[in-house]
Amino acid sequence: MRAIGIDIGGTKIAGAVVDEFGEILRSERRPSPAGDPVLMEQTIVEMINSLAEGEEIAAAGVAAAGFIDAAQSSVYYAPNINWRNEPLREKLEKRVSVPVIIENDANAAGWAEFRFGAGRLVSDMVMLTIGTGVGGAIVADDRLLRGGFGAGAELGHLRIVPGGLACGCGQHGCIEQYGSGRALLRLANEIADAGGIGQALASAREAAGALDGGIVGSLIEQRDPGAVAALRQLGHWIGQAAASLSAVLDPQLFVIGGGVAASGDLLIEPIRASYLDHLPARGYHPEPDFVIAELVNDAGVVGAADLARIYVGDHR
Repeated sequence: MRAIGIDIGGTKIAGAVVDEFGEILRSERRPSPAGDPVLMEQTIVEMINSLAEGEEIAAAGVAAAGFIDAAQSSVYYAPNINWRNEPLREKLEKRVSVPVIIENDANAAGWAEFRFGAGRLVSDMVMLTIGTGVGGAIVADDRLLRGGFGAGAELGHLRIVPGGLACGCGQHGCIEQYGSGRALLRLANEIADAGGIGQALASAREAAGALDGGIVGSLIEQRDPGAVAALRQLGHWIGQAAASLSAVLDPQLFVIGGGVAASGDLLIEPIRASYLDHLPARGYHPEPDFVIAELVNDAGVVGAADLARIYVGDHR
């Protein structure tokens, strides 16, 4: 039972035909016309129709950043596309030959990890995606938690510092401002400014004109003490947020994904240490595992396709 998954990113749209075991059979990538919602819709339609050609497709799932309603139909708000209360499923189904569902991109990626990746052996899981921002997904009792309105699991906007740094969501002190790729660059620049262990960061910044994720990631791989210190500070904040999530959700597993997760155990270790430092009733509360996501760049399309397949199966 094959389905199509479409994952809308800021610079590209990925699409794939996915089987019931999470295997990608065919795939396509196209530039993302994020600034033009009409062209975006047209591109999605073209990709679904192209991928469906010659295939028996049960459904298509479209994953996008933003708030999606509980019916997996309309986009309340997409930060990078001018979609506001957009009836996207209705529009797409008029132009393609298969049923369509719409899903939040972090939910889709988290579901893929739960079904086919790092979380496949548990029933309760939290995924934190550490990229430019912080995304998240929650699986509770084998079900994706979307909330009453469909806009739940926006874990990047869990507030950890009252009155802290301003966030793009309009609030202050969100974990996205302390535990994201952008936060890692801010921390690295602060360490570079301080001298001492920041000398290599400062030298790299002077040579390149500015620090970016590639430079800091390379220095982390080389175990540069300044870059590793920035990563450890990042892990401290993520672990603190995870402890708060654990008090509410009690997951068996935290899966860490996104570009920063390439640091592996160098990131997991400070996350776990900070988690234990902030865990309520430590010593009596069962401790979850912390692991790196397995599916990486394929998670969005695989999760979107699988959720579409499940939706069709439930509504037949």
